[in-house]
Amino acid sequence: MPAGVTADQLTVFAILGVTLALFIWDRWRYDVVAVLALVASVAVGVVPGDEAFKGFADPAVITVAAVLVLSTAIRQSGFLEAMLRPVTPWLKGEMVQIVALSSLVAFFSAFMNNVGALAIFLPVAIRIAQRSGRPAAALLMPLSFASLLGGLITLVGTPPNLLISAVRRDIMGEGFAMFDFAPVGLGVTAAGLVVIALGWRLIPRDRRGQTAPEDRFRIEDYTTEVRVPEDSPFVGRTVADLEEEGEGDVTVAAVIREGFRRYVPHGHWTLLKDDILLLEGDTTIVKRVSDAARMPVIGEDELPPEPGDGEYGIVEAVVTANAPVVGCTPAQLHLRRRHGINLLAIGRRDRQEITRLRRVRLKPGDVLVLQGPVDTMPDILSELGCLPLEQRNLQIGRPRRLLLPIGLMAGAVALASLNVLPVAVAFAGAILLLVLLDVIPPREVYNGVEWPVIVLLGALLPVSDALRATGGTELIAGWLSVAVQDIPPHAALAIILVSTMLVTPVLNNAATVLVMAPIGAGLAARLGLSPDPFLMAVAVGASCDFLTPIGHQSNTLVMGPAGYRFGDYWRLGLPLSLTVLAVAVPLIAVVWPFR
Repeated sequence: MPAGVTADQLTVFAILGVTLALFIWDRWRYDVVAVLALVASVAVGVVPGDEAFKGFADPAVITVAAVLVLSTAIRQSGFLEAMLRPVTPWLKGEMVQIVALSSLVAFFSAFMNNVGALAIFLPVAIRIAQRSGRPAAALLMPLSFASLLGGLITLVGTPPNLLISAVRRDIMGEGFAMFDFAPVGLGVTAAGLVVIALGWRLIPRDRRGQTAPEDRFRIEDYTTEVRVPEDSPFVGRTVADLEEEGEGDVTVAAVIREGFRRYVPHGHWTLLKDDILLLEGDTTIVKRVSDAARMPVIGEDELPPEPGDGEYGIVEAVVTANAPVVGCTPAQLHLRRRHGINLLAIGRRDRQEITRLRRVRLKPGDVLVLQGPVDTMPDILSELGCLPLEQRNLQIGRPRRLLLPIGLMAGAVALASLNVLPVAVAFAGAILLLVLLDVIPPREVYNGVEWPVIVLLGALLPVSDALRATGGTELIAGWLSVAVQDIPPHAALAIILVSTMLVTPVLNNAATVLVMAPIGAGLAARLGLSPDPFLMAVAVGASCDFLTPIGHQSNTLVMGPAGYRFGDYWRLGLPLSLTVLAVAVPLIAVVWPFR
Protein backbone atom coordinates (compact mmCIF):
# COMPACT_ATOMS: atom_id res chain seq x y z
CA MET A 1 0.00 0.00 0.00
CA PRO A 2 1.49 3.42 -0.90
CA ALA A 3 2.62 5.53 2.00
CA GLY A 4 -0.09 7.80 3.36
CA VAL A 5 -2.88 6.05 1.48
CA THR A 6 -5.52 4.23 3.53
CA ALA A 7 -7.39 1.08 2.55
CA ASP A 8 -10.65 3.01 2.23
CA GLN A 9 -9.02 5.53 -0.08
CA LEU A 10 -7.63 2.79 -2.29
CA THR A 11 -11.06 1.16 -2.37
CA VAL A 12 -12.79 4.37 -3.45
CA PHE A 13 -10.09 5.03 -6.07
CA ALA A 14 -10.56 1.49 -7.42
CA ILE A 15 -14.34 1.86 -7.61
CA LEU A 16 -14.07 5.20 -9.39
CA GLY A 17 -11.43 3.82 -11.73
CA VAL A 18 -13.62 0.88 -12.72
CA THR A 19 -16.59 3.24 -13.05
CA LEU A 20 -14.57 5.48 -15.36
CA ALA A 21 -13.50 2.46 -17.42
CA LEU A 22 -17.10 1.29 -17.74
CA PHE A 23 -18.19 4.77 -18.82
CA ILE A 24 -15.53 4.74 -21.54
CA TRP A 25 -16.35 1.16 -22.57
CA ASP A 26 -19.99 2.19 -23.00
CA ARG A 27 -21.20 -1.39 -22.88
CA TRP A 28 -23.80 -0.58 -20.23
CA ARG A 29 -25.87 2.56 -19.92
CA TYR A 30 -24.42 5.24 -17.66
CA ASP A 31 -27.22 5.03 -15.06
CA VAL A 32 -26.64 1.26 -14.74
CA VAL A 33 -22.91 1.91 -14.22
CA ALA A 34 -23.69 4.53 -11.58
CA VAL A 35 -25.94 2.14 -9.64
CA LEU A 36 -23.24 -0.54 -9.92
CA ALA A 37 -20.72 1.90 -8.40
CA LEU A 38 -23.14 2.71 -5.57
CA VAL A 39 -23.86 -0.95 -4.79
CA ALA A 40 -20.12 -1.75 -4.81
CA SER A 41 -19.43 1.18 -2.46
CA VAL A 42 -22.06 -0.03 -0.01
CA ALA A 43 -20.85 -3.64 -0.27
CA VAL A 44 -17.27 -2.75 0.69
CA GLY A 45 -18.36 -0.35 3.41
CA VAL A 46 -17.16 3.03 2.10
CA VAL A 47 -20.80 4.20 1.81
CA PRO A 48 -23.00 3.40 4.86
CA GLY A 49 -26.01 1.30 3.97
CA ASP A 50 -28.48 3.73 5.52
CA GLU A 51 -27.07 6.54 3.36
CA ALA A 52 -27.03 4.66 0.08
CA PHE A 53 -29.99 6.50 -1.41
CA LYS A 54 -29.64 9.88 0.23
CA GLY A 55 -28.46 11.25 -3.12
CA PHE A 56 -31.99 10.97 -4.47
CA ALA A 57 -33.18 13.34 -1.74
CA ASP A 58 -30.52 15.92 -2.54
CA PRO A 59 -32.06 19.29 -3.51
CA ALA A 60 -29.87 19.38 -6.62
CA VAL A 61 -31.41 16.15 -7.94
CA ILE A 62 -34.94 17.34 -7.17
CA THR A 63 -34.25 20.64 -8.92
CA VAL A 64 -32.85 18.94 -12.02
CA ALA A 65 -36.01 16.83 -12.30
CA ALA A 66 -38.24 19.87 -11.76
CA VAL A 67 -36.43 21.94 -14.38
CA LEU A 68 -36.81 19.12 -16.90
CA VAL A 69 -40.56 18.99 -16.31
CA LEU A 70 -40.98 22.77 -16.52
CA SER A 71 -38.95 22.81 -19.73
CA THR A 72 -41.29 20.19 -21.20
CA ALA A 73 -44.34 22.25 -20.21
CA ILE A 74 -42.90 25.39 -21.81
CA ARG A 75 -42.03 23.49 -24.97
CA GLN A 76 -45.57 22.10 -25.24
CA SER A 77 -47.21 25.44 -24.50
CA GLY A 78 -46.18 26.86 -27.87
CA PHE A 79 -45.04 30.12 -26.28
CA LEU A 80 -41.67 30.23 -27.99
CA GLU A 81 -43.10 29.20 -31.36
CA ALA A 82 -45.63 32.03 -31.10
CA MET A 83 -42.86 34.45 -30.15
CA LEU A 84 -40.65 33.33 -33.03
CA ARG A 85 -43.33 33.34 -35.73
CA PRO A 86 -43.24 37.10 -36.44
CA VAL A 87 -39.43 37.03 -36.45
CA THR A 88 -38.66 34.09 -38.72
CA PRO A 89 -39.58 35.86 -42.03
CA TRP A 90 -36.81 38.37 -41.27
CA LEU A 91 -34.16 35.69 -40.80
CA LYS A 92 -32.87 35.64 -44.38
CA GLY A 93 -29.07 35.66 -44.40
CA GLU A 94 -27.16 32.71 -43.01
CA MET A 95 -25.18 34.76 -40.51
CA VAL A 96 -28.35 36.52 -39.34
CA GLN A 97 -30.02 33.16 -38.81
CA ILE A 98 -27.08 31.76 -36.85
CA VAL A 99 -26.59 34.84 -34.66
CA ALA A 100 -30.29 35.33 -33.94
CA LEU A 101 -31.10 31.69 -33.19
CA SER A 102 -27.92 31.13 -31.16
CA SER A 103 -28.59 34.22 -29.05
CA LEU A 104 -32.18 33.15 -28.39
CA VAL A 105 -31.14 29.62 -27.45
CA ALA A 106 -28.47 30.97 -25.09
CA PHE A 107 -30.98 33.31 -23.43
CA PHE A 108 -33.61 30.65 -22.80
CA SER A 109 -30.98 28.09 -21.75
CA ALA A 110 -30.20 30.35 -18.81
CA PHE A 111 -33.66 29.90 -17.34
CA MET A 112 -34.65 26.42 -18.38
CA ASN A 113 -32.80 23.19 -18.96
CA ASN A 114 -30.42 23.85 -21.85
CA VAL A 115 -31.31 20.58 -23.58
CA GLY A 116 -34.99 21.56 -23.34
CA ALA A 117 -34.27 24.98 -24.82
CA LEU A 118 -32.38 23.39 -27.71
CA ALA A 119 -35.20 20.91 -28.29
CA ILE A 120 -37.64 23.82 -28.72
CA PHE A 121 -35.49 25.60 -31.29
CA LEU A 122 -34.36 22.47 -33.14
CA PRO A 123 -37.43 22.09 -35.39
CA VAL A 124 -37.50 25.86 -35.94
CA ALA A 125 -33.89 25.81 -37.15
CA ILE A 126 -34.47 22.80 -39.39
CA ARG A 127 -37.51 24.46 -40.91
CA ILE A 128 -35.62 27.72 -41.53
CA ALA A 129 -32.77 25.77 -43.14
CA GLN A 130 -35.18 23.91 -45.42
CA ARG A 131 -36.90 27.10 -46.52
CA SER A 132 -33.57 28.80 -47.12
CA GLY A 133 -32.23 25.89 -49.15
CA ARG A 134 -29.34 25.39 -46.74
CA PRO A 135 -28.22 22.23 -44.94
CA ALA A 136 -29.35 21.94 -41.32
CA ALA A 137 -25.70 21.26 -40.41
CA ALA A 138 -24.96 24.96 -40.84
CA LEU A 139 -27.35 25.91 -38.02
CA LEU A 140 -27.57 23.06 -35.54
CA MET A 141 -24.02 22.97 -34.15
CA PRO A 142 -24.07 26.70 -33.32
CA LEU A 143 -27.40 26.18 -31.55
CA SER A 144 -26.03 23.25 -29.55
CA PHE A 145 -22.94 25.19 -28.47
CA ALA A 146 -25.07 28.25 -27.65
CA SER A 147 -27.26 26.13 -25.36
CA LEU A 148 -24.14 25.01 -23.45
CA LEU A 149 -22.97 28.60 -23.09
CA GLY A 150 -26.37 29.90 -21.97
CA GLY A 151 -26.59 27.24 -19.28
CA LEU A 152 -23.61 28.86 -17.55
CA ILE A 153 -25.55 32.00 -16.61
CA THR A 154 -27.86 30.84 -13.80
CA LEU A 155 -28.09 28.16 -11.15
CA VAL A 156 -30.82 26.26 -13.01
CA GLY A 157 -29.40 26.53 -16.51
CA THR A 158 -27.60 23.20 -16.40
CA PRO A 159 -27.24 20.32 -13.90
CA PRO A 160 -23.49 20.95 -13.25
CA ASN A 161 -24.33 24.33 -11.71
CA LEU A 162 -26.80 22.72 -9.33
CA LEU A 163 -24.28 20.03 -8.39
CA ILE A 164 -21.52 22.59 -7.84
CA SER A 165 -23.89 24.47 -5.54
CA ALA A 166 -24.52 21.24 -3.63
CA VAL A 167 -20.76 20.64 -3.22
CA ARG A 168 -20.28 24.21 -1.98
CA ARG A 169 -23.13 23.74 0.48
CA ASP A 170 -21.45 20.62 1.89
CA ILE A 171 -18.08 22.39 2.17
CA MET A 172 -19.05 25.90 3.26
CA GLY A 173 -22.57 25.47 4.59
CA GLU A 174 -24.18 27.53 1.82
CA GLY A 175 -24.67 26.91 -1.88
CA PHE A 176 -24.49 29.35 -4.75
CA ALA A 177 -27.46 31.67 -5.30
CA MET A 178 -29.52 31.83 -8.49
CA PHE A 179 -27.46 34.51 -10.24
CA ASP A 180 -24.03 33.94 -8.67
CA PHE A 181 -23.02 32.33 -11.96
CA ALA A 182 -24.15 35.30 -14.06
CA PRO A 183 -21.04 37.55 -14.04
CA VAL A 184 -18.80 34.77 -15.34
CA GLY A 185 -21.50 33.08 -17.39
CA LEU A 186 -22.51 36.25 -19.23
CA GLY A 187 -18.92 37.08 -20.11
CA VAL A 188 -18.12 33.59 -21.37
CA THR A 189 -21.41 33.38 -23.27
CA ALA A 190 -20.87 36.75 -24.98
CA ALA A 191 -17.34 35.77 -26.05
CA GLY A 192 -18.56 32.36 -27.20
CA LEU A 193 -21.36 33.86 -29.31
CA VAL A 194 -18.81 36.11 -31.02
CA VAL A 195 -16.72 33.05 -31.91
CA ILE A 196 -19.83 31.26 -33.21
CA ALA A 197 -20.78 34.30 -35.31
CA LEU A 198 -17.31 34.45 -36.85
CA GLY A 199 -16.41 30.76 -36.97
CA TRP A 200 -19.55 29.04 -38.23
CA ARG A 201 -17.93 28.67 -41.66
CA LEU A 202 -15.65 26.02 -40.14
CA ILE A 203 -18.62 23.64 -39.90
CA PRO A 204 -18.78 21.07 -42.73
CA ARG A 205 -21.65 21.96 -45.06
CA ASP A 206 -21.90 18.68 -46.96
CA ARG A 207 -23.54 16.75 -44.13
CA ARG A 208 -27.08 15.46 -44.54
CA GLY A 209 -29.17 14.54 -41.54
CA GLN A 210 -31.03 11.36 -40.83
CA THR A 211 -34.80 11.16 -40.96
CA ALA A 212 -36.21 11.73 -37.51
CA PRO A 213 -38.07 8.74 -36.01
CA GLU A 214 -41.39 10.56 -36.07
CA ASP A 215 -40.90 11.37 -39.77
CA ARG A 216 -40.31 7.82 -40.95
CA PHE A 217 -44.05 7.27 -41.14
CA ARG A 218 -45.14 10.83 -41.58
CA ILE A 219 -48.39 11.89 -43.25
CA GLU A 220 -48.13 15.50 -44.34
CA ASP A 221 -51.80 15.95 -45.29
CA TYR A 222 -53.78 15.04 -42.19
CA THR A 223 -57.36 16.20 -42.56
CA THR A 224 -58.88 17.80 -39.47
CA GLU A 225 -62.27 19.40 -38.96
CA VAL A 226 -62.63 22.69 -37.11
CA ARG A 227 -65.68 24.82 -36.39
CA VAL A 228 -65.78 28.61 -36.88
CA PRO A 229 -67.43 30.04 -33.73
CA GLU A 230 -69.01 33.44 -33.56
CA ASP A 231 -66.13 34.91 -31.54
CA SER A 232 -63.38 33.75 -33.92
CA PRO A 233 -61.26 36.65 -35.20
CA PHE A 234 -61.47 35.08 -38.67
CA VAL A 235 -65.23 35.49 -39.05
CA GLY A 236 -65.61 37.76 -42.06
CA ARG A 237 -62.03 37.20 -43.18
CA THR A 238 -60.92 35.07 -46.11
CA VAL A 239 -59.63 31.56 -46.59
CA ALA A 240 -56.32 33.07 -47.74
CA ASP A 241 -56.00 34.91 -44.41
CA LEU A 242 -56.40 31.65 -42.49
CA GLU A 243 -53.92 29.80 -44.71
CA GLU A 244 -51.46 32.66 -44.24
CA GLU A 245 -51.69 32.07 -40.48
CA GLY A 246 -50.29 28.62 -41.20
CA GLU A 247 -47.49 30.12 -43.30
CA GLY A 248 -48.56 28.03 -46.28
CA ASP A 249 -48.39 24.72 -44.41
CA VAL A 250 -52.16 24.43 -43.83
CA THR A 251 -54.74 24.24 -46.61
CA VAL A 252 -58.49 24.81 -46.30
CA ALA A 253 -59.59 21.82 -48.37
CA ALA A 254 -63.32 22.36 -48.00
CA VAL A 255 -65.96 24.47 -46.31
CA ILE A 256 -69.11 22.79 -44.98
CA ARG A 257 -71.89 25.37 -44.74
CA GLU A 258 -75.45 25.10 -43.47
CA GLY A 259 -74.68 21.65 -42.16
CA PHE A 260 -74.52 19.86 -45.52
CA ARG A 261 -73.42 22.12 -48.38
CA ARG A 262 -69.84 21.34 -49.33
CA TYR A 263 -67.66 23.85 -51.15
CA VAL A 264 -64.06 23.80 -52.38
CA PRO A 265 -63.12 27.40 -51.63
CA HIS A 266 -60.85 29.86 -53.37
CA GLY A 267 -58.53 32.10 -51.43
CA HIS A 268 -60.95 35.03 -51.48
CA TRP A 269 -63.79 32.96 -49.97
CA THR A 270 -65.21 34.68 -46.86
CA LEU A 271 -65.55 32.61 -43.68
CA LEU A 272 -68.83 32.78 -41.77
CA LYS A 273 -69.77 31.72 -38.25
CA ASP A 274 -70.74 28.05 -37.86
CA ASP A 275 -68.75 27.06 -40.97
CA ILE A 276 -67.00 23.73 -40.67
CA LEU A 277 -63.56 23.75 -42.28
CA LEU A 278 -61.58 20.74 -43.44
CA LEU A 279 -57.96 21.67 -42.82
CA GLU A 280 -55.10 19.69 -44.38
CA GLY A 281 -51.65 19.79 -42.84
CA ASP A 282 -49.51 18.38 -40.07
CA THR A 283 -51.42 18.11 -36.80
CA THR A 284 -48.93 20.30 -34.94
CA ILE A 285 -49.39 23.19 -37.37
CA VAL A 286 -53.16 22.65 -37.57
CA LYS A 287 -53.29 22.86 -33.78
CA ARG A 288 -51.36 26.13 -33.80
CA VAL A 289 -53.61 27.63 -36.47
CA SER A 290 -56.84 26.49 -34.78
CA ASP A 291 -55.65 27.96 -31.47
CA ALA A 292 -54.71 31.27 -33.06
CA ALA A 293 -58.04 31.41 -34.93
CA ARG A 294 -59.99 30.24 -31.87
CA MET A 295 -61.54 27.46 -33.94
CA PRO A 296 -62.03 24.30 -31.87
CA VAL A 297 -61.23 20.93 -33.39
CA ILE A 298 -64.47 19.02 -33.79
CA GLY A 299 -64.52 16.15 -31.34
CA GLU A 300 -61.96 17.48 -28.87
CA ASP A 301 -64.57 18.82 -26.46
CA GLU A 302 -67.01 15.92 -26.67
CA LEU A 303 -65.36 13.80 -23.99
CA PRO A 304 -65.74 14.67 -20.30
CA PRO A 305 -62.88 16.86 -19.05
CA GLU A 306 -62.46 14.72 -15.94
CA PRO A 307 -63.34 11.16 -16.90
CA GLY A 308 -63.87 8.81 -14.04
CA ASP A 309 -62.01 5.92 -15.60
CA GLY A 310 -58.60 7.52 -15.87
CA GLU A 311 -56.55 9.96 -17.90
CA TYR A 312 -57.27 10.75 -21.54
CA GLY A 313 -54.59 10.99 -24.20
CA ILE A 314 -54.05 11.24 -27.95
CA VAL A 315 -52.48 8.59 -30.18
CA GLU A 316 -51.74 8.03 -33.85
CA ALA A 317 -52.69 4.61 -35.21
CA VAL A 318 -52.42 3.05 -38.67
CA VAL A 319 -55.23 0.95 -40.14
CA THR A 320 -53.91 -2.54 -41.01
CA ALA A 321 -54.81 -4.49 -44.14
CA ASN A 322 -57.15 -6.93 -42.37
CA ALA A 323 -58.66 -4.48 -39.91
CA PRO A 324 -62.44 -4.84 -39.41
CA VAL A 325 -62.79 -1.06 -39.88
CA VAL A 326 -61.61 -1.19 -43.52
CA GLY A 327 -64.44 -0.03 -45.77
CA CYS A 328 -66.38 1.49 -42.88
CA THR A 329 -66.90 5.17 -42.13
CA PRO A 330 -66.36 6.68 -38.67
CA ALA A 331 -70.10 7.41 -38.55
CA GLN A 332 -70.84 3.70 -39.03
CA LEU A 333 -68.32 2.71 -36.36
CA HIS A 334 -69.89 4.90 -33.64
CA LEU A 335 -66.45 5.30 -32.08
CA ARG A 336 -67.55 7.49 -29.20
CA ARG A 337 -70.63 5.50 -28.21
CA ARG A 338 -69.05 2.05 -28.54
CA HIS A 339 -65.46 2.70 -27.53
CA GLY A 340 -65.42 6.07 -25.77
CA ILE A 341 -62.93 7.61 -28.22
CA ASN A 342 -62.99 10.55 -30.62
CA LEU A 343 -61.57 10.77 -34.14
CA LEU A 344 -59.67 14.07 -34.48
CA ALA A 345 -57.90 13.66 -37.82
CA ILE A 346 -57.26 11.25 -40.69
CA GLY A 347 -54.05 11.05 -42.69
CA ARG A 348 -53.92 9.51 -46.16
CA ARG A 349 -51.13 9.91 -48.69
CA ASP A 350 -53.29 9.72 -51.81
CA ARG A 351 -56.49 11.28 -50.58
CA GLN A 352 -58.46 12.85 -53.42
CA GLU A 353 -62.10 13.10 -52.31
CA ILE A 354 -63.18 16.04 -50.15
CA THR A 355 -65.73 14.96 -47.57
CA ARG A 356 -66.52 15.07 -43.86
CA LEU A 357 -64.29 12.88 -41.72
CA ARG A 358 -67.25 10.87 -40.45
CA ARG A 359 -68.09 9.88 -44.05
CA VAL A 360 -64.58 8.84 -45.14
CA ARG A 361 -64.34 5.12 -45.90
CA LEU A 362 -61.23 3.88 -44.16
CA LYS A 363 -58.51 2.14 -46.14
CA PRO A 364 -55.43 0.16 -45.15
CA GLY A 365 -52.60 2.56 -44.39
CA ASP A 366 -54.83 5.39 -43.18
CA VAL A 367 -53.44 7.07 -40.07
CA LEU A 368 -56.01 8.03 -37.46
CA VAL A 369 -55.52 10.55 -34.69
CA LEU A 370 -57.66 9.31 -31.80
CA GLN A 371 -58.48 10.77 -28.41
CA GLY A 372 -59.50 8.47 -25.58
CA PRO A 373 -58.67 6.81 -22.26
CA VAL A 374 -54.96 5.99 -21.98
CA ASP A 375 -55.46 2.80 -19.97
CA THR A 376 -57.83 1.12 -22.41
CA MET A 377 -56.50 2.58 -25.68
CA PRO A 378 -54.30 -0.48 -26.51
CA ASP A 379 -57.33 -2.79 -26.21
CA ILE A 380 -59.47 -0.43 -28.30
CA LEU A 381 -56.85 -0.24 -31.05
CA SER A 382 -56.51 -4.02 -31.08
CA GLU A 383 -60.28 -4.40 -31.45
CA LEU A 384 -60.32 -1.90 -34.33
CA GLY A 385 -57.37 -3.63 -36.02
CA CYS A 386 -55.09 -0.58 -35.78
CA LEU A 387 -51.45 -0.38 -34.76
CA PRO A 388 -50.20 2.55 -32.67
CA LEU A 389 -47.38 4.61 -34.14
CA GLU A 390 -44.42 5.92 -32.18
CA GLN A 391 -45.53 8.47 -29.60
CA ARG A 392 -45.13 12.03 -30.87
CA ASN A 393 -46.78 13.84 -27.93
CA LEU A 394 -49.46 15.34 -30.15
CA GLN A 395 -51.10 18.48 -28.85
CA ILE A 396 -54.13 18.56 -31.13
CA GLY A 397 -57.27 18.13 -29.06
CA ARG A 398 -55.61 19.58 -25.97
CA PRO A 399 -56.05 23.06 -24.57
CA ARG A 400 -52.93 25.18 -25.04
CA ARG A 401 -51.97 27.88 -22.57
CA LEU A 402 -49.14 29.99 -23.87
CA LEU A 403 -48.24 32.12 -20.87
CA LEU A 404 -48.93 29.99 -17.80
CA PRO A 405 -45.89 27.65 -17.93
CA ILE A 406 -43.43 30.45 -18.70
CA GLY A 407 -45.09 32.60 -16.01
CA LEU A 408 -44.78 29.87 -13.38
CA MET A 409 -41.15 29.31 -14.36
CA ALA A 410 -40.46 33.05 -13.96
CA GLY A 411 -42.25 33.01 -10.61
CA ALA A 412 -40.17 30.07 -9.39
CA VAL A 413 -36.95 31.81 -10.47
CA ALA A 414 -38.03 35.00 -8.67
CA LEU A 415 -38.93 33.19 -5.44
CA ALA A 416 -35.61 31.32 -5.45
CA SER A 417 -33.61 34.45 -6.31
CA LEU A 418 -35.18 36.44 -3.47
CA ASN A 419 -34.58 33.53 -1.05
CA VAL A 420 -38.31 33.30 -0.34
CA LEU A 421 -38.20 29.56 -1.03
CA PRO A 422 -35.40 27.07 -1.66
CA VAL A 423 -34.81 26.43 -5.35
CA ALA A 424 -36.09 22.84 -5.24
CA VAL A 425 -39.27 23.82 -3.39
CA ALA A 426 -40.00 26.77 -5.70
CA PHE A 427 -39.69 24.66 -8.85
CA ALA A 428 -41.60 21.71 -7.39
CA GLY A 429 -44.38 24.13 -6.42
CA ALA A 430 -44.52 25.43 -9.98
CA ILE A 431 -45.00 21.87 -11.26
CA LEU A 432 -47.74 21.27 -8.70
CA LEU A 433 -49.60 24.34 -9.95
CA LEU A 434 -49.25 23.15 -13.56
CA VAL A 435 -50.92 19.87 -12.61
CA LEU A 436 -53.64 21.46 -10.45
CA LEU A 437 -54.47 23.95 -13.20
CA ASP A 438 -54.68 21.07 -15.71
CA VAL A 439 -51.88 22.48 -17.90
CA ILE A 440 -50.10 19.13 -18.01
CA PRO A 441 -51.48 15.76 -16.84
CA PRO A 442 -49.59 13.83 -14.13
CA ARG A 443 -48.45 11.24 -16.68
CA GLU A 444 -46.54 13.90 -18.63
CA VAL A 445 -44.86 15.09 -15.43
CA TYR A 446 -43.22 11.70 -15.11
CA ASN A 447 -42.57 11.46 -18.84
CA GLY A 448 -40.82 14.85 -18.75
CA VAL A 449 -38.16 13.62 -16.33
CA GLU A 450 -35.07 12.04 -17.87
CA TRP A 451 -34.87 9.24 -15.35
CA PRO A 452 -31.44 7.91 -16.42
CA VAL A 453 -29.97 11.33 -15.56
CA ILE A 454 -31.74 11.36 -12.18
CA VAL A 455 -30.52 7.84 -11.40
CA LEU A 456 -26.98 8.82 -12.42
CA LEU A 457 -26.98 11.83 -10.09
CA GLY A 458 -28.68 10.11 -7.17
CA ALA A 459 -26.38 7.09 -7.34
CA LEU A 460 -23.07 8.95 -7.78
CA LEU A 461 -23.62 11.60 -5.11
CA PRO A 462 -22.95 9.15 -2.22
CA VAL A 463 -19.91 7.79 -4.06
CA SER A 464 -18.59 11.34 -4.47
CA ASP A 465 -19.22 11.95 -0.77
CA ALA A 466 -17.27 8.79 0.01
CA LEU A 467 -14.28 10.14 -1.93
CA ARG A 468 -14.35 13.22 0.28
CA ALA A 469 -15.20 11.38 3.54
CA THR A 470 -12.27 8.97 3.18
CA GLY A 471 -9.86 11.85 2.55
CA GLY A 472 -9.36 10.86 -1.08
CA THR A 473 -9.99 14.36 -2.38
CA GLU A 474 -7.47 15.82 0.06
CA LEU A 475 -4.92 13.22 -1.01
CA ILE A 476 -5.36 14.05 -4.72
CA ALA A 477 -5.37 17.75 -3.91
CA GLY A 478 -2.12 17.27 -2.01
CA TRP A 479 -0.49 15.65 -5.03
CA LEU A 480 -1.75 18.47 -7.25
CA SER A 481 -0.60 21.15 -4.81
CA VAL A 482 2.94 19.79 -4.98
CA ALA A 483 2.80 19.98 -8.77
CA VAL A 484 1.46 23.55 -8.85
CA GLN A 485 3.07 25.04 -5.75
CA ASP A 486 5.52 27.13 -7.76
CA ILE A 487 2.98 28.52 -10.25
CA PRO A 488 0.58 31.44 -9.74
CA PRO A 489 -3.07 30.83 -8.71
CA HIS A 490 -4.28 31.77 -12.18
CA ALA A 491 -2.31 28.88 -13.66
CA ALA A 492 -3.66 26.45 -11.05
CA LEU A 493 -7.16 27.64 -11.90
CA ALA A 494 -6.49 27.08 -15.60
CA ILE A 495 -5.25 23.54 -14.89
CA ILE A 496 -8.49 22.70 -13.06
CA LEU A 497 -10.57 24.21 -15.86
CA VAL A 498 -8.69 22.37 -18.64
CA SER A 499 -8.72 19.10 -16.70
CA THR A 500 -12.48 19.35 -16.25
CA MET A 501 -13.01 20.11 -19.93
CA LEU A 502 -10.93 17.07 -20.88
CA VAL A 503 -12.67 14.72 -18.44
CA THR A 504 -16.22 15.78 -19.40
CA PRO A 505 -16.34 13.93 -22.77
CA VAL A 506 -15.15 10.75 -21.06
CA LEU A 507 -17.65 10.74 -18.18
CA ASN A 508 -20.45 13.27 -18.84
CA ASN A 509 -20.94 16.68 -17.33
CA ALA A 510 -22.76 15.60 -14.18
CA ALA A 511 -20.36 12.79 -13.27
CA THR A 512 -17.41 15.09 -14.00
CA VAL A 513 -18.65 17.63 -11.47
CA LEU A 514 -19.03 14.99 -8.78
CA VAL A 515 -15.42 13.88 -9.32
CA MET A 516 -13.67 17.19 -10.06
CA ALA A 517 -15.47 19.58 -7.68
CA PRO A 518 -14.16 17.99 -4.46
CA ILE A 519 -10.67 17.82 -6.00
CA GLY A 520 -10.79 21.50 -6.99
CA ALA A 521 -12.00 22.54 -3.54
CA GLY A 522 -9.33 20.39 -1.89
CA LEU A 523 -6.60 21.91 -4.06
CA ALA A 524 -7.78 25.39 -3.07
CA ALA A 525 -7.59 24.45 0.61
CA ARG A 526 -4.08 23.07 0.18
CA LEU A 527 -2.95 26.28 -1.50
CA GLY A 528 -4.64 28.43 1.12
CA LEU A 529 -7.06 29.88 -1.44
CA SER A 530 -10.82 30.32 -1.54
CA PRO A 531 -12.62 27.30 -3.03
CA ASP A 532 -15.12 29.46 -4.94
CA PRO A 533 -12.99 30.24 -8.02
CA PHE A 534 -12.02 26.58 -8.36
CA LEU A 535 -15.63 25.41 -8.01
CA MET A 536 -16.65 27.96 -10.61
CA ALA A 537 -13.90 26.70 -12.94
CA VAL A 538 -15.24 23.15 -12.58
CA ALA A 539 -18.76 24.39 -13.37
CA VAL A 540 -17.57 26.14 -16.53
CA GLY A 541 -15.38 23.24 -17.65
CA ALA A 542 -18.08 20.62 -17.11
CA SER A 543 -20.55 22.57 -19.24
CA CYS A 544 -18.18 23.35 -22.11
CA ASP A 545 -17.60 20.18 -24.06
CA PHE A 546 -17.37 21.54 -27.59
CA LEU A 547 -15.02 18.86 -28.93
CA THR A 548 -17.18 15.71 -29.03
CA PRO A 549 -20.83 14.71 -29.49
CA ILE A 550 -20.86 12.56 -26.36
CA GLY A 551 -19.95 14.86 -23.46
CA HIS A 552 -23.27 16.68 -23.41
CA GLN A 553 -26.78 15.73 -24.52
CA SER A 554 -27.15 18.89 -26.60
CA ASN A 555 -24.27 17.85 -28.84
CA THR A 556 -25.72 14.36 -29.17
CA LEU A 557 -29.19 15.72 -29.92
CA VAL A 558 -28.10 17.55 -33.10
CA MET A 559 -25.80 14.84 -34.42
CA GLY A 560 -28.49 12.82 -36.22
CA PRO A 561 -30.65 15.63 -37.67
CA ALA A 562 -27.56 17.43 -38.99
CA GLY A 563 -25.64 14.34 -40.10
CA TYR A 564 -22.50 15.34 -38.18
CA ARG A 565 -19.60 12.97 -37.74
CA PHE A 566 -17.62 12.55 -34.54
CA GLY A 567 -14.69 14.53 -35.90
CA ASP A 568 -16.78 17.51 -37.04
CA TYR A 569 -17.23 19.06 -33.60
CA TRP A 570 -13.64 20.11 -32.95
CA ARG A 571 -13.52 22.36 -36.02
CA LEU A 572 -15.66 25.00 -34.35
CA GLY A 573 -15.30 23.52 -30.87
CA LEU A 574 -11.53 23.95 -30.55
CA PRO A 575 -11.44 27.74 -31.09
CA LEU A 576 -14.52 28.01 -28.88
CA SER A 577 -12.85 25.99 -26.10
CA LEU A 578 -9.70 28.13 -26.28
CA THR A 579 -11.86 31.24 -26.08
CA VAL A 580 -13.65 29.93 -23.00
CA LEU A 581 -10.31 29.21 -21.36
CA ALA A 582 -8.92 32.66 -22.23
CA VAL A 583 -12.01 34.51 -21.00
CA ALA A 584 -13.12 32.38 -18.05
CA VAL A 585 -9.85 32.23 -16.07
CA PRO A 586 -9.27 35.99 -15.68
CA LEU A 587 -13.00 36.64 -15.29
CA ILE A 588 -13.34 34.05 -12.51
CA ALA A 589 -10.31 35.50 -10.76
CA VAL A 590 -11.84 38.99 -10.81
CA VAL A 591 -15.37 38.01 -9.77
CA TRP A 592 -14.30 35.34 -7.26
CA PRO A 593 -11.01 36.49 -5.65
CA PHE A 594 -8.52 33.85 -4.57
CA ARG A 595 -8.33 35.27 -1.07
